[in-house]
Amino acid sequence: MGVIRKKTAVRGGEGGVKYHCDVCSADITSTVRIRCAHSACSDYDLCVQCFANGESSAAHRPESHPFRVIEQNSFPIFERDWGADEELLLLEGAEIYGLGSWADIADHIGGFRHKDEVRDHYLRSYVDSSRFPLPERCSPDDMALAEEVGREEFQAKKKRRIEERKEAQKNAPALQPKTKPTASVPSCHEIQGYMPGRLEFETEYANEAEEAVQLMQFDPGDGTNPRTGEIDPEMELKLTVMEIYNCRLTQRAERKMVIFEHNLLDYRENIKVEKKRTREERDLVNKTKPFARVMNGPDYESFAQGIVDELNLRQAIAQLQEWRSLRIGDLRSGERYETEKAQRAARAVPMGSMDRDRLATSQRKGQSAAPEPPSGSALLVAPELPIRSAASPNGIAGGDMNGGVKQEQAATNGTSNGVTNGASSIVVSGGGAAGPMTRQRANPQPLSGVTPISLTQDNAPDLHLLTPEEVKLCEVVRLQPKPYLMIKEQILKEAMKGNGTLKKKQAREICRLDSQKGGRIFDFFINSGWVGKA
Repeated sequence: MGVIRKKTAVRGGEGGVKYHCDVCSADITSTVRIRCAHSACSDYDLCVQCFANGESSAAHRPESHPFRVIEQNSFPIFERDWGADEELLLLEGAEIYGLGSWADIADHIGGFRHKDEVRDHYLRSYVDSSRFPLPERCSPDDMALAEEVGREEFQAKKKRRIEERKEAQKNAPALQPKTKPTASVPSCHEIQGYMPGRLEFETEYANEAEEAVQLMQFDPGDGTNPRTGEIDPEMELKLTVMEIYNCRLTQRAERKMVIFEHNLLDYRENIKVEKKRTREERDLVNKTKPFARVMNGPDYESFAQGIVDELNLRQAIAQLQEWRSLRIGDLRSGERYETEKAQRAARAVPMGSMDRDRLATSQRKGQSAAPEPPSGSALLVAPELPIRSAASPNGIAGGDMNGGVKQEQAATNGTSNGVTNGASSIVVSGGGAAGPMTRQRANPQPLSGVTPISLTQDNAPDLHLLTPEEVKLCEVVRLQPKPYLMIKEQILKEAMKGNGTLKKKQAREICRLDSQKGGRIFDFFINSGWVGKA
């Protein structure tokens, strides 16, 4: 046997078909070889030296068997950089491995040919030819390309190309090891029945769709009435069944696309993400899953996260509104209220004997039930929110100075509503010689010639939307809460256009009040740190 089909470990390597002498086993791939043409010797090759010495082996008889001299056909016939020997190996590889298996065909050709290069050459020379299925230079008398590029020049180019690609492959970075494919094994039972090599499931969508077409036959000339030229009813029925079958295949492919697009096969990772959500968030995300069929992966993730954020914001706003209606003025008091509320609810539920036994057992073991992860709304109303202090007079923000920022708040009035009797201040510990700077909360003073009014829930329905300081301001300037909130919104919007700063004249124009009241509102916003003075 003179042919060795060598498979290389790396695609696109030197590889190819190797020819060896059947007597001395010398490599005669790149030289002239003698092949026995007798039917008793299949693929029997000899080197020139063994043929000249009359050597033989097995059933070969050199004195009586005919032979053929096979020389290296290393000259171009169809393209300048493809030799005749490579063209023969290309057609032979296509016959062995089938068209489309370009990587195997490239390995069969050898010479560091890449699969894309082989595919492009085949399409360009054979498929796109005007003489399809034959190439352009298919005439035996067409030797123009072989005469234009000499054998020695072509051999030198081929050798130089092989050396360059061999060096490039040697210097190429090592390939990453292939990860273990997802397999349908007991340790991965979440996706049991999935075959990653074929990208198919053991039980597909509409798994019985093939049963309707498995025995269907289409013979040439059938289906048309030769006299009328119309399609027979039987053929129309067959075509309708095929249309239904193709529709089911399309639906099957669409469902697979959804699975692959949203990484539903990564079951463990998806479960980790689900466990981080609360029960309400999981229920809401499950309701949005039908939209995943019409959205790609990133868009659906962004959409689902937006829905969850909206839920958390609505819950946080509802909780803050409940606290305000109960006259709870700060987040820490609200958290204490929620804790006491949960404890009262737990004490109100009657405990049976089994519950008491379970509670006693858990207390003896020092174990407690795993708490549910905090919801997004709970994080939004957490008392550990960052303090946003106003900029100091020298232009340095309080949080960027050498010292720290702390908030000192007077003791509450002894009740659980959290409303303070004293004043609170923000102390910024600076590194300068002047020591710490203290900015008192805004405390509006009465206006000369203006009698303050008294605001209550009866005469001001929106009073619960204001802080105690804002209520005092509205009483001083004789303004109802709703108009004040509209003025506040407009002032803050205008200040955002000027990088958080505003002039007193602009504030007076926005308020549309007399200059004394507009100036008092502007000074209140400045002292509160909401806007800066331009």
